[in-house]
Amino acid sequence: MSTTPPPSAGPDGVARPRGVAKGRSRRAAPWCALVGAGPGDPELLTLKALRLMRRATLLLVDDLVSDAVLALALQGRGRPPRVVMVGKRGGCTSTPQAFIERLMVAEALAGERVVRIKGGDPFLFGRGGEEVQALRQAGVTVEVASGITAAVAASAALGVPLTHRDHAHGVMLVTGHPKPGAAALHWPTLAAAAAQGLTLVVYMGVARLGELQAGLLQGLPAHTPAAIVQHASLPQQRSAVTTLGTLAQTVTDQGLGSPAVLIIGDVLQGLAALAQAQPQHRPHTLAA
Repeated sequence: MSTTPPPSAGPDGVARPRGVAKGRSRRAAPWCALVGAGPGDPELLTLKALRLMRRATLLLVDDLVSDAVLALALQGRGRPPRVVMVGKRGGCTSTPQAFIERLMVAEALAGERVVRIKGGDPFLFGRGGEEVQALRQAGVTVEVASGITAAVAASAALGVPLTHRDHAHGVMLVTGHPKPGAAALHWPTLAAAAAQGLTLVVYMGVARLGELQAGLLQGLPAHTPAAIVQHASLPQQRSAVTTLGTLAQTVTDQGLGSPAVLIIGDVLQGLAALAQAQPQHRPHTLAA
């Protein structure tokens, strides 16, 4: 039976296994990072996110990662990493999740420093949990960098908080695009919860806005303030503040669409302040 010889000290006094010369090292353990790229504005990236992206030899890039963020990740790289687009968008042609997970595992095990860049935060409607599980099961070390989620960016864009001592003691973040085959959200139940002093934020809800609005109106008054923010934090950002009863019509009239988040609740009561808070180059609409 063969055994590994004990380490020996080299001329430099450093002990290393026999046969491993100075200047050489064992192959690094397989590693992958999940990086939250935030809502799109590169100034909203964390320092950790930028450091991990610039460490990569392979970038797997989500469809909602902005060109500006990707450019920053590649800036100053003497030897640029490979970039593979693995877009996922609800209702659009997307890269299958199982394929993405297999690719991450295979490339990490092959020695690549894999960084998966996701819009927003990896663990909020980003399927980061599934990817971490697949990587860990394959023996890959995983590092995660949080990102600013769209709800927070939209709140900042409007100049209103998601919680407020006088209006909302909590916030609910839900998706309007459930897993295929899963039961749809029961909007009247969410409306009842929101009526108890919670702000409701809906991701990926534009495609089902009629159903969403009808369900929420079963538990919330039609005059409840509501807003939509499209492309939060980006130069093409657009938003509208209206009421729950006129939300769907406002979205249609203004030609707003995905990607967008909906914010519903009394934190939006100060409509005049909202209008004043909008930068002139980012159109904002107040709809009665």
